Amino acid sequence: MERLKSHREFVAVLKRRRRVSGHDIVVHYLDRSLPERQAAGSEQHGASRTPVAHPGRRMGLAVSKSVGNAVTRNTVKRRFRVIARNYQELLPPDIDIVMRAKPSAAHASFQSLDDQARELFAAVTRKVAREAERDAAGDAGRN
Repeated sequence: MERLKSHREFVAVLKRRRRVSGHDIVVHYLDRSLPERQAAGSEQHGASRTPVAHPGRRMGLAVSKSVGNAVTRNTVKRRFRVIARNYQELLPPDIDIVMRAKPSAAHASFQSLDDQARELFAAVTRKVAREAERDAAGDAGRN
């Protein structure tokens, strides 16, 4: 899975305000497979359009100082990277996600984070499919 690197890429995902939440993890997501919907949503929220030139799944991590000191934050990030690598196939093909750690993630077991991530990635896929169906129904109604 590629990484989100620039501030602009993170902002594009976070400004969309699409997320699913668990006890220790929040997954923000942006479906890049429908650029016309994305352009309208980006203008609406003031974010620039994410380039579709990056095919595939991309992930960014957000672990704030409220999670703990640098050692703790890096441990959480390492865990998130391993978990995301294990479950990336659950996600739609052209999606950007930002995995954000809640402060409780520092004390969560790896198994707990693993279970939450699996459930959250599946929830993202369900929500993206539901949004695509809604868009398709809306487009059919306009024709």
